[in-house]
Amino acid sequence: MRAMILFRSILFVAIASMVVAPAPNKTAAAETTPDMAMLSPEAAAFASRTLDFIEKMNGIYFDAARRLNGDENRLEQEDLDTEFGAWDTQVARGPVLEKAGRTITIIKKPTFQPDTLWSRYLVLAAHPKSPLVGIMQASFVVQFHPDGNSMLAGMIDVMPGAMHEDDLAEIKQAVEAVYQAHGVDGDKYRQQSCVASENEINVEYRRRAACVGGNFFGRDMMSVTEENFQFMTEIYQTFVESFLKIVEKRQNDPYTEDDLAIQDTMRKGWFEDRLFADPNTTQFAPWETWSLYTLPPVVKF
Repeated sequence: MRAMILFRSILFVAIASMVVAPAPNKTAAAETTPDMAMLSPEAAAFASRTLDFIEKMNGIYFDAARRLNGDENRLEQEDLDTEFGAWDTQVARGPVLEKAGRTITIIKKPTFQPDTLWSRYLVLAAHPKSPLVGIMQASFVVQFHPDGNSMLAGMIDVMPGAMHEDDLAEIKQAVEAVYQAHGVDGDKYRQQSCVASENEINVEYRRRAACVGGNFFGRDMMSVTEENFQFMTEIYQTFVESFLKIVEKRQNDPYTEDDLAIQDTMRKGWFEDRLFADPNTTQFAPWETWSLYTLPPVVKF
């Protein structure tokens, strides 16, 4: 049964990729939005800074795709608006960053989340062509709730595939410097990236992360404060830039058939994690959105 679901899913990914029209690079406008009207002045200021940060990361990410892919860089854009949320999704494709997906989510009608006054959820999912660089997943979310509470969370890590250990160590070292600069226990959040949470299902399909970044969801999630906001934005940007540096460094390195086989296994495992293990993917975002921004360009069985 699951094999049939996987087959249909791959077919749908292929069709979805064909019907999304190419579009010019679109950024998330960093400006005051109507949903800020219900926020306190302090929360509205953080919301505005969140939009600025998303705009900044959008530029870093897609500028890197253009630089690495050159004239062969292609962009696809899809906007989806439902009663539950709105998704601004863009994907770059090319010979080096084979697929670089990004989505920005606005929660309108929560499914399993608490009621939300204002939210933005940024996800970057990068699939380099070279098997010597794994899959990057980087999420960043800010939410303000009617009861006055707030949430600042995210996840940054790599599915390593055939990556060199020194490359993984380089990313971990860059991220660890941010942990230490802010007096945060990096081991705690790296462990949360490696161990399934109580909300995860079918854990046998769970992703195999390198545990070089961190998972800031789950237990003891942060509220939106100046220190927490500075920490999360700095560690997120550091992680993404460190990963893109490895993509550039390894883009012309030779690799073997064994490396490609490891990449195939990694991509299949990521597909299974998205479909079977991570409820945050399938229970909220529509299929046509999450399959476009997060799934590998090719999955083999």
